Amino acid sequence: MNRRQFLANTAASAVALAFSGRAAATAAHEGHAVPDGAAVPSELMPDTAIPGGMPLRPLVRLPNRSRRSGLFRARLVAAPTVVEMVPGVKTAAWAYNDSLPGPLIDATEGDIVEILFINRLPSATTVHWHGLPVPPDQDGNPSDPVPPGAERLYRFTLPEGSAGTYWYHPHPHGSTPEQVFRGLAGTFIVRSRHDPLAHLPEQHLVISDLRLARNGAIPDNTELDWMNGREGQYVLINGQREPEIRVRGRQRWRVWNACSARYLRLSLGGRPFWLVGTDGGLIGAARRMTELLLAPGERAEWIVDAPDTETKLIALAYDRQKMGDVGPERDIVIATVKGVSGDAGAIPDTLRPVPALGEPASRKRVQFSETMSMENGRHEMKFLVNGKTFDMARIDLVSRRGRIEEWDIVNASHMDHPFHLHGTQFQVVERVRGGRAVPEPFLAWRDTVNLAPEETVRIRVVQAFAGIRMFHCHILEHEGQGMMGQLRVE
Repeated sequence: MNRRQFLANTAASAVALAFSGRAAATAAHEGHAVPDGAAVPSELMPDTAIPGGMPLRPLVRLPNRSRRSGLFRARLVAAPTVVEMVPGVKTAAWAYNDSLPGPLIDATEGDIVEILFINRLPSATTVHWHGLPVPPDQDGNPSDPVPPGAERLYRFTLPEGSAGTYWYHPHPHGSTPEQVFRGLAGTFIVRSRHDPLAHLPEQHLVISDLRLARNGAIPDNTELDWMNGREGQYVLINGQREPEIRVRGRQRWRVWNACSARYLRLSLGGRPFWLVGTDGGLIGAARRMTELLLAPGERAEWIVDAPDTETKLIALAYDRQKMGDVGPERDIVIATVKGVSGDAGAIPDTLRPVPALGEPASRKRVQFSETMSMENGRHEMKFLVNGKTFDMARIDLVSRRGRIEEWDIVNASHMDHPFHLHGTQFQVVERVRGGRAVPEPFLAWRDTVNLAPEETVRIRVVQAFAGIRMFHCHILEHEGQGMMGQLRVE
C-alpha cells in the first residue's frame, strides 16, 4: 500500500474505529505496529491558557552532595507529581526531583559522577545520558531497566575533551514516549577548565512541548501521534510559555531541543547570532547565522548580542512531511528577547581545534524505512532499521573499539528522521541527495543528525568502550515502534 492510500484509509476510519486504549496499545507495540490511541483527540486547552510573558526562570540545579574535589555525587528521583500550568487547574505529571524540566547537572571534565537513581514511577524506567561518552553498562539502555520501587547507582568519569551540552531522559523500550511527554527530561553540562567563552554570561533554554486536555490532563497519544511523533499545543522554554529573555551586552546561550518529535527551526526575527557549539561542544570558529534547525534531541550553543529593540525568538514553520490531515505548519513565537546595555565580551577567532577523523578502517550502512498496510481493519505501520524492527535479542552491527568507521545513514522514507548514536560523538562528512554529494561546511562533534526524505548522511565515528550501544530515530514514537538497532563494540 502506498503512502497516499494508507493516509486516506486512516482519515476515513479515524472516527469509525473504536480503540481499546492502553491494553491494545501495549499488545500492538509488542509487534511494533502503530498502537491504538484515542479515536478522537482530546479537546485541548486554549493556546493561551498557560500564562506567558514572565521573566525566564533559571534551571533548578542538582546539588552536589560531595565535598571532595573531582566528585559529583547526587540523588535523582523519578516520581509522579502535580503541577499547575494553567492557573487553578491541577495537572498530573512525572518529574525528576519534582522539577519540570529536571534539574541541571553541572560538572567538569575529569569529574567522577555518581548518581543514585530512585524509581518511584508505576513502571520500569532507565536514565540515558544522551551524548555523554559513558560505558555501555552505565548508559541507561532499554536492556537495563530499573523496576518500580528500585534504585540504581550510575557511575562514570567525564573524560578530557567531553565538554559540551548534553541531557538525560528515560529509555525503556516501548514507554519512552510516554515517560518523556509526561515530563521526564533534564540537562547535563560538562565544562572545560580551559573554556574560551567562560567570560560570557550564560542562558539555558530547554525547549519542550506540552499537550494539555481541557480538564488539565496530559492525554495519551493518538494514532497520528504514533505515526508522526507527538507535538503539543504549547512550546515551552524551561517550562514556561513565551518567557521574556533579557540579554545584557552579549550572552552565551545553550539550547536544547527536548521535544519528542517537534523540529525547531529557530530564528531571532532575522537578527544574526553566532553558532559556537553543537551536541558535543565547541566548534572550531564561530559561524554567523540567522536561523538554525534543531531536530529532536539536538543541542547548540549560540552567542547572542543584546538587540537594540525588542525582538522575538521564533520557531519557524518546518515541513517534515507528516502523515495525515494535520494542517499547515506555522511560525510560533516562543520568547520575547529584550536588550540591556552591558559589556560585549569578545568572541575568540579560534574556539578549539576540531581535528577531522582520518580514513575509515571499515564502512557500515544504516537505512531507515517505513511499511504501511491495513490488517484486520487496523492500520499497520512499522518503522524499520535495515528492513527490521527492533529486537533486543538481536545484534544488528558489530564494530571494533578505537577503529574509525564511516557510516552511511540512509533515509529511504518520505518524512524526516533524526538519527542518534549512543555513547560517542561523530563527524558529518557529507550529505547526499538526488545523487549529489555536498560536503559538510564545517567540522563539529554530534550525536544526533537529521535525515531529510531520500537523503543519505555520511558520518565518521569511533567507539571508545566495548559493549552494546543503541542507534535509532529520535522521534520517540518511531524509536518505540522499532526504528532502533543494536551495535556490539568488541
